[in-house]
Amino acid sequence: MLVLLAGIFVVHIAAAIMLFVSTISNVWMVSNDVASSVGLWKNCTSGNCTDTLSYGGEDALKAVQAFMILSIIFCVISLVVFVFQLFTMEKGNRFFLSGSTMLVCWFCILVGVSIYTHHYAHSKKNFTTENHHGYCFILTWICFCFTFIIGILYMVLRKK
Repeated sequence: MLVLLAGIFVVHIAAAIMLFVSTISNVWMVSNDVASSVGLWKNCTSGNCTDTLSYGGEDALKAVQAFMILSIIFCVISLVVFVFQLFTMEKGNRFFLSGSTMLVCWFCILVGVSIYTHHYAHSKKNFTTENHHGYCFILTWICFCFTFIIGILYMVLRKK
């Protein structure tokens, strides 16, 4: 049981770090022919990053930014609640609060990355040439899977 809790804790910290990296980095979409990338905050071309995104004023991008920030906040809150419950909760109880907070984090990731996928992935708003997904986009989907698994495990586990 201790090994399982330690493993979940490590994956939870990894998910929080990956969420933070994927939100602040500017490599959500990458151009195939030029060394340029687009993120949630900046547009980078040949190493020069500017704050001007071609679609920067759109409400969809602001929603993606908000949901990704909320997912980081809920992931960290869930981690703190888990540690708190680990030391204060009575034996036999389940980690409902940390699990439900992690599932809220999962839902925020789902909404944010789904909006980005629908509006901006492979659209001509990013580049005029062919493009592909960057590592931030892929990290976010990996975090989506991790947070769901961790949230369900927290809901199922009992403190022994």
